[in-house]
Amino acid sequence: MTYELVIAEKPSVARSIAGVLGATEKHDGYLQGGGYIVTWCIGHLVSMCEAGSYDERFKKWRYEDLPILPGEWKYTVPAEKKKQFNVIRELTQRPDVTGLVCATDAGREGELIFRFVYHMTGCKKPFSRLWISSMEDSAIREGFKHLRPGGEYDALYQSAICRAKADWLVGINATRLFSVLYHKTLNVGRVQTPTLNMLVERDGKISTFKKEKYHIAHIHAGGAEAESARISDAAKAGDLKTACEASQAVCVSVKREQKTEQPPKLFDLTGLQREANRLYGFTAKQTLDYAQGLYEKRLLTYPRTDSRYLTDDMEQTAAGIVAGLLPLLPFTQGAELTPDVRRILNSAKVSDHHALIPTSEFLKTGFSGLAESERKLMSLVCCKLLCAVAAPHVYEAVTATFECAGQEFTAKGKTVLCGGWKELDRRFRASVKTDPDEDAPESAALPELNEGQSYAVDTASVTEHFTAPPKPFTEDTLLSAMERAGAEDTPDDAERKGLGTPATRAAIIEKLVQAGFAERRGKQLIPTKDGVNLAVVLPEALTSAALTAEWESKLTAIAKGELDPGDFMDGIEVMTRELVSTYSHISEDGKKLFQPERKEIGKCPRCGNPVYEGKKNYYCADRACQFVMWKNDRFFEERKAAFTPKTAAALLKSGKARMKGLYSVKTGKTYDGTVLLADTGGKYVNYRVERNDKGLPQQA
Repeated sequence: MTYELVIAEKPSVARSIAGVLGATEKHDGYLQGGGYIVTWCIGHLVSMCEAGSYDERFKKWRYEDLPILPGEWKYTVPAEKKKQFNVIRELTQRPDVTGLVCATDAGREGELIFRFVYHMTGCKKPFSRLWISSMEDSAIREGFKHLRPGGEYDALYQSAICRAKADWLVGINATRLFSVLYHKTLNVGRVQTPTLNMLVERDGKISTFKKEKYHIAHIHAGGAEAESARISDAAKAGDLKTACEASQAVCVSVKREQKTEQPPKLFDLTGLQREANRLYGFTAKQTLDYAQGLYEKRLLTYPRTDSRYLTDDMEQTAAGIVAGLLPLLPFTQGAELTPDVRRILNSAKVSDHHALIPTSEFLKTGFSGLAESERKLMSLVCCKLLCAVAAPHVYEAVTATFECAGQEFTAKGKTVLCGGWKELDRRFRASVKTDPDEDAPESAALPELNEGQSYAVDTASVTEHFTAPPKPFTEDTLLSAMERAGAEDTPDDAERKGLGTPATRAAIIEKLVQAGFAERRGKQLIPTKDGVNLAVVLPEALTSAALTAEWESKLTAIAKGELDPGDFMDGIEVMTRELVSTYSHISEDGKKLFQPERKEIGKCPRCGNPVYEGKKNYYCADRACQFVMWKNDRFFEERKAAFTPKTAAALLKSGKARMKGLYSVKTGKTYDGTVLLADTGGKYVNYRVERNDKGLPQQA
């Protein structure tokens, strides 16, 4: 008997595929049966080698070794993944395996993962390509009926390998170059750095913003509240108020306009991450992790998608899911819904995977057994699907203009004619108790007003306002900015637009935070001092989204077979050489940019100079003074107490610090006490402790 070897990207995906194909025999690292052997990678099973593997001298970071430009690229299997790699290699060499099926994620990166493994194992056997967007049984069966020859995706692979090599070259060389120049590890990346730059630019606009005061006069006439235009002068606004109180308001025009707000599109991953951040405060990474978990439970379609439509052949499937959702969702009870599924179908706008929707499996199980975070995310996806197929929101917008005391006043109102999708959305938001402050208040309906009629002014008033600076980025707004960045320079048919991909944007944000270039303050993302400095010192070529747009344009051409991969890589090497030669040295002031800021915790008891916290101690700024308190001082270690900055600050301020849970070597018990600074001016600082229970001092 012969077998087809199916290689999936993850174990959970392999198990789902194996279940459909009848490969039920469990083996170490694979499943077998029904004429198939199904195995899996563990994400990127094969990686590009580190720079040090090309030359021993590259293990150290030195300017004179740059640029690093591998002649022949090397690849490796990480130690923790070698066992599974060896399983796949042995399977490819089995004589009863006649061909392979690439079942990694349908897209550029999935293609790269499979090809790396295929080449690294030395396999020469023919392979086919599976291209699916859902892990449901029906989708897998359909996908295996329409396998494509692997060679049809050679250009896609060339595009993927060029992207990987280019990112390696720019990342390795730029990171080492600026880290060596500034004596601090400065991670530079084609996507990460422009993202940081957006945070820095926004922060700059906020910090340099100068607020301006303005006033608005209000009148209440004919049952309507009307406002003046902005008035900068407070006295003029007050004079207008006084004049209005003694005047009548004439309605000079009433404009009525019927408006329609079309239903929203379905979620792609970025849209889901943005909404989950806005609604629940989830980070982009949390949303991706929850969505991935739901996908692996077969409750949600493939999450790493950049499409907001379903394919044309999914009409019946979508209609069935919509019908099945209604009894599962409490907020839909009593709501009117006549779904128009065709509105969400457009095969031309589906790239690797269709939009995110619940699966038929979810209709069977509902929310039972799901964690709170997963319930929230599934509710969000369900609501979006129902809103997308609901009727448009139709309303009449009314604008009434009054003239009073020689000034124009405007009143606006809104009358809902058909709640449509917005009524569903309102019900959903009410069910999850969203913060009403985040949503703009709905305009109320205006009373009946007649043009040319005069109305008494019931009241007049003036309110004071200030112009507002731009808001700091949240993950919601940053993801949106990343998605749009460089879009005007990116071709319409590029596989990826903006900075990063739906799958990688969350990781980019996390890297910025972990590297210390950005920090979270509630929902806000703020650049740190190091982040600001890094964005300032790097060239525009690395901080602008234009580089990504240029690459995507060329990578798309490679994927279509319209651009030679060698020409693309030649251009990357030229750019890398120019970068290194241009930035060969920096000023003395520049070298100090990334020095850590010293935090003063108190004054030296000997000389009065500041005392700073070091890695291992608290030391006097005046080195000649020699006053130093060591964090690992035996006094604190014997008492199993941490010598924290708070304790050090208290000792410096008053010569004593209260501490709880001090350990007694004699009794083996703990007690509360007061540590006293007993400095005699010698090489080492001494301490004493007074037990709070006995008040007996103990010498260090």
